[in-house]
Amino acid sequence: MSSAQREALDKLVKEQLEGASNWLRYWFEYSAFDTWQFWLHVLMFVGPLIVLYFAMDWKRALQLGFYGFNIHVWFAYIDSFGTTQTFWTYPYKMVPFIPNSVGLDSSLVPVLYILVYQWTIKNKKNYYLFTLLLSLCLSFILKPILVMHHLFEFHHGANYFHLFLTYIVILVLSKAITDFFLYFQRKAKQEPVQDKKVKRRR
Repeated sequence: MSSAQREALDKLVKEQLEGASNWLRYWFEYSAFDTWQFWLHVLMFVGPLIVLYFAMDWKRALQLGFYGFNIHVWFAYIDSFGTTQTFWTYPYKMVPFIPNSVGLDSSLVPVLYILVYQWTIKNKKNYYLFTLLLSLCLSFILKPILVMHHLFEFHHGANYFHLFLTYIVILVLSKAITDFFLYFQRKAKQEPVQDKKVKRRR
């Protein structure tokens, strides 16, 4: 590593540390335990998990959990990108060390998608239609409510339609990855049966 690279890296690390310290000070002053916004974020994190515990089809726990984890990961990635690039901001947070909303990305949004996904499987409905409707509600109803109460802010031209597009990408990716692994799971379960039939013939 050259001296110029080392100097540039050290500068970035220092600025990152200063930014983290500034966010922590901001959180203690404006977004800590003595604000209703903090407890709302806690409710958004704990409440959906309680609902999921009672509403989830535990016979499909692995499939639904894997799908929900996909939703969580993609949302967290995109939300972190948006916040670090300052396309949007959460003025109030449950955890000051994480740039995005833990309550939304780790609980509320994944649980909503899990429940809709579960419902489409049980009732043999079109997954893409109903998750698209959910995405519309999240983009154009939930987010405007958060903006109205200063829990979410846009910057640099970002808007609700951009969020909606990211939700579409996430719901397609999550379903595709889940179906991919389910396919290989079913294939692995069928192979031993086929091997037994071949051995019996011999």
